[in-house]
Amino acid sequence: MNKEKSGIGQVAIYDAKKLGTSKVLLLGAQHMFAMFGATVLVPVLTGLSVSVTLLFAGVGTLFFHLTAKGKVPAFLGSSFAFLAGYWAIAPNREPELLPYACFGVACSGILYFVLAALIKIFGSAKVMKFFPPIVTGPIIIAIGLNLSQSAIDNCSADWFIAMVAIAVIIVCNIWGKGMIRIIPILLGVLVSYGAAAIMGGVDFTPVKEAAWIGSPIRWSETVFSLFPGADTSLLITAAITIMPIALATMVEHIGDISAISSTVGINYMKDPGLHRTLFGDGAATMLASLFGGPANTTYGENTGVLTLTKVYDPMVIRLAAVFAIIFSFCPKVSALISCMPAATMGGVSLVLYGMISAVGVRNIVETHVDFTRNRNVIIAALILVLSIGINYSSLGAVSFSLGATTISLSGLAVGSLVGIILNAILPGKDYNYNEDTPDDTGVNFEI
Repeated sequence: MNKEKSGIGQVAIYDAKKLGTSKVLLLGAQHMFAMFGATVLVPVLTGLSVSVTLLFAGVGTLFFHLTAKGKVPAFLGSSFAFLAGYWAIAPNREPELLPYACFGVACSGILYFVLAALIKIFGSAKVMKFFPPIVTGPIIIAIGLNLSQSAIDNCSADWFIAMVAIAVIIVCNIWGKGMIRIIPILLGVLVSYGAAAIMGGVDFTPVKEAAWIGSPIRWSETVFSLFPGADTSLLITAAITIMPIALATMVEHIGDISAISSTVGINYMKDPGLHRTLFGDGAATMLASLFGGPANTTYGENTGVLTLTKVYDPMVIRLAAVFAIIFSFCPKVSALISCMPAATMGGVSLVLYGMISAVGVRNIVETHVDFTRNRNVIIAALILVLSIGINYSSLGAVSFSLGATTISLSGLAVGSLVGIILNAILPGKDYNYNEDTPDDTGVNFEI
């Protein structure tokens, strides 16, 4: 065990290399186990490939470690925040529309690069004042509320099975200890899935027919399959609709890196630097999306494992990434996950979507947004009403034409853009971002 002096404090860091091969392998498997339930839930909900998701969770994590100089013990898994974006473009999980949604998510990676460059040039404090909690908080609330109908529809398939999943998640969150409290989603899925199987509500035929080994990538599911002959209007619509969601996920990234810094005792915001971690996260998201996987984000579950084990060596996280890649080449794993009952997904997502909105509320409360000021009330009001109202209106989106191209903006895209613009032009901005205590963003989408 060695000790390092950091910008946050002095901390004891266990060197994984001194623990022995068997313990290191076990620790790596534990990190993969922690991220597994939440990571595979996103493709199940959206219709994306489970195998591709696991592959690029692993590949994205390894690339992130490369850009962060191998210093940050973070795992990158599927982001829940982009669910609203996928459903705005492919509301019924249409295979022919999902590559367009993935194109929009890939474009959101560009925003990570832009923010990383601005932070590198101007510093984080000057840049983050344009993305204060009065903007990001209502956007996050709207993301969760826009997803709520889908959760109820899935639960209605079998409310008993859905309630089993909900009950397990609540019990694990409130009374669970150690790893139990870290993996409530995975346990909720396993118990509810098992209950449905015992009651005869699951058809395992696809699992029996699936091969043990196979390639995770299918060309027809990638963004590259759209060219030539892609629908230009739909490409532009997907990009403009989905890219604003990155405003919330970039703030989430900052909160997660802060949490890891606090856990380990090293200020990763300064070394290797927030610009490097943002670039790595954005690149991982872009890479995964281009090949038909969901957006990536740093995972709070794995930060919880760091706290539990006190082993902070990034090598263990990289080992978990390798395990995820290995699992991606087993079609039976993908088939088993794809057989998950709709009610199980509904129960888990009911809690998840509600907690996304609750995170937005917490973001506003913990940062002490002053709602006695009219500018803040106006910004929050317009973001919420536009984001939710347009989504559930008869229009469903705001459409306009640019020449021969028709562009449609979702309610969330319109609300986000209006909020950002109003915050920039209205007088009285009072948010100051502190790089030494960046957790004041209050954002963490994980259950």
